[in-house]
Amino acid sequence: MPRTIVIVGTLDTKVIEFAFLKAEIERRGFKAFVVDTGVLGRPAFPPDVGREEVAQAGGTALSVLVDKKDRGEAMAVMTRGAAVVARQLHAEGKCNGIISMGGGGGTVIGTSAMRALPVGVPKLMVTTIASGDVSAYVGTSDITMSPSIVDVAGLNRISRIIISNAAGAICGMVGDKAAQRSEDKPLIAASMFGNTTPAVDHARGILEREGYEVLVF
Repeated sequence: MPRTIVIVGTLDTKVIEFAFLKAEIERRGFKAFVVDTGVLGRPAFPPDVGREEVAQAGGTALSVLVDKKDRGEAMAVMTRGAAVVARQLHAEGKCNGIISMGGGGGTVIGTSAMRALPVGVPKLMVTTIASGDVSAYVGTSDITMSPSIVDVAGLNRISRIIISNAAGAICGMVGDKAAQRSEDKPLIAASMFGNTTPAVDHARGILEREGYEVLVF
């Protein structure tokens, strides 16, 4: 059974781009599961989870958002809803990895869904803001931020390459099962910076010989 990659995207404004991403993922033999986080218009192809369901998960009916035409409120609702939907899909075994694309708004929604997933689930955000301070978007998760180079606005000689590479990257991460340890060892966390490195490395060696697993931050 093919492994499933969840695509989170606004199909009202970027349907061509997400259709291309979906096709590139499926071309590589993976299942693409699309979650629509748009608000206006109708998607050109049917998503697996519609915007109505995402809005409801975010606490507000889609019809209310459409009537109000308040972009800020719509983004807040869809951001909350995307996280709820992503968490539910993962719990149901329908999310082996997740990918999204966008500018500022799309990145807020996409990374919200990603942060709702456990560390180790592959997460890739193709974004116009990847070269800046992305700490607010990544948080304490393991999201990979990939520069889109050009805006996610249509298909051209650059965006096709970027999107195709992104599809290959998420498929590679999902297809390569991480090595699992057969036993659970007691965990010890240690912080390390600059001139404390020799001391922490020495302590880690001792602790590992004593049967502990050391996480260094």
